[in-house]
Formats: sequence, structure tokens, C-alpha cells
Amino acid sequence: MKLYNTASRKIEVFKPLNPPEVTFYSCGPTVYDFTHIGHLRTYVNNDVLKRTLTFIGYKVKHVMNITDVGHLTGDSDEGEDKIEKGALKTGATVWELARVYTDYFISSIDDMNIIRPDIFSSATQHVPEFIELIKVLESKGFAYETDEAVYFEVKKFPDYGKLSGQKLEEKMTKAREEVRLDVKKRNPVDFTLWFKATGRFKDHVMRWPSAWGEGFPGWHIECSAMCMKYLGETVDIHAGGVDHIPVHHENEIAQSEAVTGKKFVRYWFHNEFLLADGQKMSKSLGNFYTIDDIKNRGVDPMALRLLFLQTHYRQIMNFTWDSLSAASNAYSKLVNYVYELNENRHPMSVRKPTSDVGFQEETMAYRQKFIDAISEDLQAPKAVAVLWEIVKSNISAEEKLNLILEIDGVLGLNLKNAKFIVFEIPEEIKKLAQEREEARIAKNFKKSDELRGAINQKGYDIKDTDKGYKISKK
Repeated sequence: MKLYNTASRKIEVFKPLNPPEVTFYSCGPTVYDFTHIGHLRTYVNNDVLKRTLTFIGYKVKHVMNITDVGHLTGDSDEGEDKIEKGALKTGATVWELARVYTDYFISSIDDMNIIRPDIFSSATQHVPEFIELIKVLESKGFAYETDEAVYFEVKKFPDYGKLSGQKLEEKMTKAREEVRLDVKKRNPVDFTLWFKATGRFKDHVMRWPSAWGEGFPGWHIECSAMCMKYLGETVDIHAGGVDHIPVHHENEIAQSEAVTGKKFVRYWFHNEFLLADGQKMSKSLGNFYTIDDIKNRGVDPMALRLLFLQTHYRQIMNFTWDSLSAASNAYSKLVNYVYELNENRHPMSVRKPTSDVGFQEETMAYRQKFIDAISEDLQAPKAVAVLWEIVKSNISAEEKLNLILEIDGVLGLNLKNAKFIVFEIPEEIKKLAQEREEARIAKNFKKSDELRGAINQKGYDIKDTDKGYKISKK
């Protein structure tokens, strides 16, 4: 198994700390709004990574945070608390809002056939752990207190910037251009560990007692504390979006390694952005899409998953409704093919896939081709291409079905539960098909072939069987 490691900026052979155990932490949602399909692309890619590791033989322990307090509208210390800002818009309480959007997130990942993490870790349930970690940082000289907050002093951590590759001087120059709200903050790049319920946050609803007075945790300390609580001081894989690299993940490294003196993360796994219609998703642009928008168009969420798999996780992807429509047609075709394979199989022919399934040589060659693709930094587009090669191959139906279902254990397209999808055939196509059938019966094969060509050009196939002709979408 090879993975691109953001920290080294190269593809590396994956070697967990304590094989076959793999510790996996993924940055979850900040639950201030509905989960959109850009988020879902990230979590699908994380899911494929986890499924691949399991397929290879590792035992993955997966933890995902739910940020329900502390994340400001800017990734640094500026702006408003995202949860409270969202609550003001909706009229709900912050607690109600967090619950509604958490439930929507979990429902969305279920729709996408994403395996739930072993642990969902909500920030509001771990405030004591955050406070204890800040106390350790303070005792080791990495943290200092002002009238408004407790900060991590970045200059005390010499390796700051090693993930993003940005030098501290560059970050400080950029930070000086921003508004500084706390005049006692020693350096503009120092980040908040604990916000006090004073000044701009004097009316903050979510607050807890602490050694520094009532307040609430900063976003960055949350992930470090929860990650180390459940997975240990060094984690094998930490996943998130590329937007987390320069601030959030940089800060996580600094505070975690300052506490333990150990390497915090062995492999950083970052996903690129999803654009919608060539632009960043925005409600003002009308291109902010959720899983409900997909389903309301009559599209199976698995078609969206298939669409995601056709772009590598480290490439920016552009979502359009046309591309989803094409993926939906492809998924329907795949589902119907698997359904027919399953219907026509011998009742005792399908075995539970294992690593030594006893396939014939040609089938094993396809299986290895799939493994080579998915193990090379999750080349999902190549893996999907191999799946289609298998569909079109001449290997036996029994082995084909077994192999497809084994592969689907990694791709997660839910093919084992495939149900035949009935297409609505346009009247125009039905009429052409009937004319062709009449020409074929009359042995007018030239006309029959011409009509078949006309049907093909309109996106449909026609196949002659013992029970008559059958029309299907191409």
C-alpha cells in the first residue's frame, strides 16, 4: 500500500506503527449548516482509504470529531463562532442547531454508503480533556494568558510550518496584515487555546468553567485532545481537506508535539476541493448542493459516489448536473448487469469473498490489476476502469460476480443489494424498435441495421433474445 504523505510531499510505502492495527483520525464537520456534496466527496475518499486498508488486511480504528463549538468563521482567531452565527440566522438555540446538523451529517454519510467511524467524538463532550491539555502546554511554557484568551506561543515551537512548508516569518508577515483584536497577544500567529467569555465573547452561550475563567475551547485544541485520547500520542493517518493544511493541521502538530515530544501524525491524507459548475459552492451563487438535492432529482446517491471515484482524491473536481447524469446512467447499467448475473447464477455459486477465493488465472489477473490500482495512492479512477473491464470480460459469470462483489467491498457502491432499475423508454425509441423488429422478420436486414444504428445514436442499445428484443440504455 502506497500513500501520498503531505508531510513529505511524496508517495510513501504505508507502514503503520503497530501492524496490523491502523489508527485513523479524520476531521469531521463543523455542524453549523447542512452537509454539502463537497464535504461528502472528502468523506467518500476517506471511506475508500479505510475500506482499502481493511481489504489489504489491516484492522482500522477510526475516530471522527464533530465540531459543535469553538470554530470561528475564520480558521484563525478572527470572526464569530460558526455555531452561534448559524443559530442567529435560524432562530434555534445553539444546542438545537448542532443536533439538527449533526443528524443531517450522519444521515448524509449513511446515504453515501460511508462506513461510520468507530467513534464520533463531539467537542462539547470533551471540554475537560481540552482544559487538561492546555494546562500541560502552560506548564511546559508553550502557552500564555491574556485578559481575553489563552494562546499557544508559536515561536516556542521551532518546527512550526513544517507541514505547509511556509516559513514562520512569511506567516507572521501575512498575519500582521489582519486585524488584531487582542492587543496583549504576543505575536499575530499565536493561536487561541481557550477563549474567555469576555469582550466580544461576553455573551457567548456555550461556556464552561476553567482555570482561566468561564469560556470555551479553540477549534485546534479539540482535535489534538480527542485524537490522542482515543488513538494515542502518535496516530498513523490523519485526514482532512487541503484547506486545513496551513492553519488547523499546522496548529494541531505544534500543540500535540509540544505536549508529548513525539511525532503526532505519520501520514497526512488531504483531499482536494470540489467545485460546482466551475466555482466554489455558495448559497448566493445557487450552487450549494446537499444529498437531498441529489435525491430530489431522482438520482441514487451511489451514482454520486461513482462520480466521485472517477477523479483522484488529490485533484480538484468539478461537479455538474450533466456529469452526474452520465454517472447515474453508468451506475444504473452496472446495477442491472450485476442484478442479472446474480439472478442467473447457480444458487450455491456465490461465495463470501476472501483473499484466497480460488479464482481462475484470468480472473486473478483482473483482481491483481484492481489491487495494484487501489494500492497506488488510491487510484480510484483506474480501479473503476478495471471494474468495467471485468464487466466486459469473458470470464465465467460465477467468477465475475464474485470478483465484482469483492471489489465493491472497497469501492462501496452497494452492488450486493442491487435491484433492477427500470428505465423509461421514450416512445420514439419504442417505435423505432418495433419498426426494426418488423424489418427483421421480413428479412429486410439493411433496413433493420439502419434502424439499429438510429437507436444507437439516440443512446440506446437493442438486443435480440429468445424472448424477443430488449432495449437498454447505453
